[in-house]
Amino acid sequence: MSGAATLTERQTLPIAKAINEGLRAAMAADDRVLLMGEDIGPLGGVFRVTDGLQRDFGSARVLDTPLAEAGIVGSAIGLAMRGYRPVCEIQFDGFIFPAMNQIVTQLAKLTSRHDGVVSLPVVIRVPYGGHIGAVEHHQESPEAYFAHTPGLRVVSPSNAHDAFWMIQQAIASPDPVLFFEPKAKYWQKGEVDPAAPSADLHRTRIARAGTDCTVVGHGAMVTTLLQAAEVAESEGTSLEVVDLRSLSPIDYEPVLASVRKTGRLVVAQEAVGTASVGSEIAATVAEQAFYSLQAPVLRVSGYDVPFPPAKLEGLYLPDADRVLEAVDRTMHY
Repeated sequence: MSGAATLTERQTLPIAKAINEGLRAAMAADDRVLLMGEDIGPLGGVFRVTDGLQRDFGSARVLDTPLAEAGIVGSAIGLAMRGYRPVCEIQFDGFIFPAMNQIVTQLAKLTSRHDGVVSLPVVIRVPYGGHIGAVEHHQESPEAYFAHTPGLRVVSPSNAHDAFWMIQQAIASPDPVLFFEPKAKYWQKGEVDPAAPSADLHRTRIARAGTDCTVVGHGAMVTTLLQAAEVAESEGTSLEVVDLRSLSPIDYEPVLASVRKTGRLVVAQEAVGTASVGSEIAATVAEQAFYSLQAPVLRVSGYDVPFPPAKLEGLYLPDADRVLEAVDRTMHY
């Protein structure tokens, strides 16, 4: 099965297909890599991210599981302890909570509990975020729960090239990785070059250079920040857009270097603002770059309420206008 065809030349792909190709490359390179999840086999997953992989690698390596997230992650932990490299799919972000015990009390801690002797190379793929008009538990952004938990790595790509490479880097990691996929951008296309690996899995990326204000985000929010930067440029303000890529650990140096250059920072995310990744970035920048700041750090986020019905998501989710409003405030301090 390791002879299945993999991406060999530069192509323009949607993010969903880029992840599919990254999974294919990882499975072709290492027979220990296997996929587990609900409807990921013949159906190819609800978003078709695993389309064709069971056909090419067989049902022993692409496993359709029962509707039991605790069982999926618990089984993956046992497989990892026996030398496999399982990749679990959580069908929608809100469905990850039945597996919280397995993730935060077992997966995150077993390596430390065994004094480093046991390695748990488990990847948990989580389609997350809003903008798809879905019902409750299908549009949430739970990444902060896991970034808060020592022992877990947490990452989120914002473009197709990173998605292709970061899923392979996550699978190669000796530690458990929560891989948050911005499902609203699954069909956003970008160039993928199989001969040009992305930066290190946990390296922050400058997505657009600027001089007047730093705007930071991850996942789908990076596209929103780039849209805001285009509008701001037409109005005479230069925004530097920073793509975190990794939420645990966070590579702070590019963020701090950018803030020291611009003197201003706006942090944006779809998740609620309280006790969030954005909160942590704001606090760290205030601690380490205080004397470079010309204005307070501002945050733009979802509101501190349960995710609303689909018809109200446009009022709840941050858009370019809300980002630009925060930029205007910080520029006029």
